[in-house]
Amino acid sequence: MAGMEFEKDLSVAETGIGGLKVVDLAVHGDSRGWFKENWQRAKMTALGIPDLRVVQNNISYNDSRGVTRGIHAEPWDKFISVARGSVFGAWVDLREGSETFGKVFTTVLDPSKAIYVPRGVGNSFQALEDGTAYTYLVDAHWSLELKRTYTFVNLADPELAIEWPIPLDEATVSDADLNHPMLKDVVPMAPKRTLVTGCNGQLGHAVRALAEERGVAKDFDFCDIDTFDMSDPDAYS
Repeated sequence: MAGMEFEKDLSVAETGIGGLKVVDLAVHGDSRGWFKENWQRAKMTALGIPDLRVVQNNISYNDSRGVTRGIHAEPWDKFISVARGSVFGAWVDLREGSETFGKVFTTVLDPSKAIYVPRGVGNSFQALEDGTAYTYLVDAHWSLELKRTYTFVNLADPELAIEWPIPLDEATVSDADLNHPMLKDVVPMAPKRTLVTGCNGQLGHAVRALAEERGVAKDFDFCDIDTFDMSDPDAYS
């Protein structure tokens, strides 16, 4: 923590992976410790961070240096930061159809640096200090059902060539994370789809026209009452 930078201006930087953004946080320190605004909706959205609708806050406490977790791509957006200690983070684009699929971005996070991770970008980190507290805000509630939709890739995949500060054979890694597939075998995360009912009505026609104009119609499902039974759960799968 000795290297943490205080009194920075709040700023946002691109990473080369679409939607993945690094955030420099303004941390104010004195003899008592430090204070920061970890998430400030108005200021951050003004700088280009999406307006995250936070519904859950998670904390991963990592007892010892070398604890390594990942690589997991989840079906929600998240804002990741560190409350104590520091981590080496590695992110991989695992989104279906993405121009940067398989691209890796790495950086070190401490309490003065955070990152915004969009849905479908794989996330992993390695604790660089004992007692590291890694925290993240998400825009969907965790559930076992949603966990089945995760996409995973192996921490040690030579194609990704992530240079972990602590070699993985000296790190603490779960059996599950050691056995994730290599990139060549990954099933990419499909884009989130939007269902539009009443597609034959005036509003439905307008929504379809706008989606086609913006080039996002492929992410929509258009249907009408005679083709979609809203009372049938299987119709939503």
